[in-house]
Amino acid sequence: MSTSPSDNPRPLVFLAAFATGGLLTLMVHFNGELARYGNPLFSSWTAHGTGTIAALVFLGLLYRRGRVKPVGQPPAPLWAYLGGISGAATVMLTSTAVNSPLALAGTLALGLSGQAIFSLAADHWGLFGLAKRRLTIRNLGALALILAGSALIILEGRSAA
Repeated sequence: MSTSPSDNPRPLVFLAAFATGGLLTLMVHFNGELARYGNPLFSSWTAHGTGTIAALVFLGLLYRRGRVKPVGQPPAPLWAYLGGISGAATVMLTSTAVNSPLALAGTLALGLSGQAIFSLAADHWGLFGLAKRRLTIRNLGALALILAGSALIILEGRSAA
């Protein structure tokens, strides 16, 4: 990554990350609906096909403005291209989970738990070019709260049904 962990993020970065969570919720719901009327593979193909068309339109617009690639930028590492594979798997798995008793809230709660665990591990070991960061008691406390919140969402959702 190009930024160091000690950099102070601007408020817009926090807003963008928060908005991403809302968009992720919509994406999981829409893909789950596609899977309900088709299957998880259909949901993934449709989502990625639509995304491909949107990306091509966006790249076409950037190309017309002459801003395709910054000059002097090194090529991305090969492992960076694996995002499409993990994205396809994510769509299929969430499309399956959202149509289970976990529902949307449980699927996203467990997804957040998995993201937090993997991101702390990636930071700790410096995976995928990240700067290494030591785990702190605060990190583990936050993870414990996320796991406890996930359990409450899932268990409360079961009792409400």
